[in-house]
Amino acid sequence: MPATRRILLWLTAAVLVCVAQASFAADSAVPTLYVCGDSTAANGRDRGWASHLQPFFDPAKLRIENRARGGRSSRTFLTEGLWDQVVADLKPGDFVIIQFGHNDGGPLDRDRARGTIRGTGDEAQEVTMPDGKKETVHTYGWYLRKCIADARAHGATPIVASPVVRNDWRDGKVIRSDSYPVYSADVAQSEKCLFVDASNIIADRYDAMGEAAVKPYFPEEHTHTSADGAKLNAELVVSGLKSLPSEPLNVFLSSRGQEVSASQREE
Repeated sequence: MPATRRILLWLTAAVLVCVAQASFAADSAVPTLYVCGDSTAANGRDRGWASHLQPFFDPAKLRIENRARGGRSSRTFLTEGLWDQVVADLKPGDFVIIQFGHNDGGPLDRDRARGTIRGTGDEAQEVTMPDGKKETVHTYGWYLRKCIADARAHGATPIVASPVVRNDWRDGKVIRSDSYPVYSADVAQSEKCLFVDASNIIADRYDAMGEAAVKPYFPEEHTHTSADGAKLNAELVVSGLKSLPSEPLNVFLSSRGQEVSASQREE
């Protein structure tokens, strides 16, 4: 190969490396908003609300990483190592939405063995898993507090979100749970953590729409929405994010996000 051609190839390779490094550095400089949750946040390609979050934020200013995983509880998101993967990627200036509850009410030690002890205290129970292994199970609040502490230890800002509501109605109103939405609010308050009351924000909108108008958003059962239902929930979560004290995410909004009205609900 002629020397001139070798030099050109070397220069081209060097330029490509520099461009790749610059791109990586730029991506690293952009803060990331991680979403940790269950199938209400990530369900297939577009039926979880967090799959529709990026359009509300300018990707040049804030990158959305939907790390939610279907079927997980606050407990199994940790025990399966999913939370550790998020922590490994956290950098100062990032944000983390923590939203669990739909799968925390199951059995502690049988079936899918993903349940947590109800409440927010420090109670713990050793159980024998279906595979014979021992595991110490904590309260729902304990797992949320661990996520909050880990995020803060890495310079990230945790945001607790109450679980989205199901399509269950009574006397013309959406049924509002008095368990995990309340637990999540209690943990956020005790830990002085930012809190988005997604449960009540979405329930308020559903109540205003009426049962007949909401029904098409749940084509199969009462928990998982259609893509359109997920888009609506994403918009309502954004309305809650816009109402947070000091508005930490508002500077990252896209033009679409700026059009969303901040929630007027008092957290």
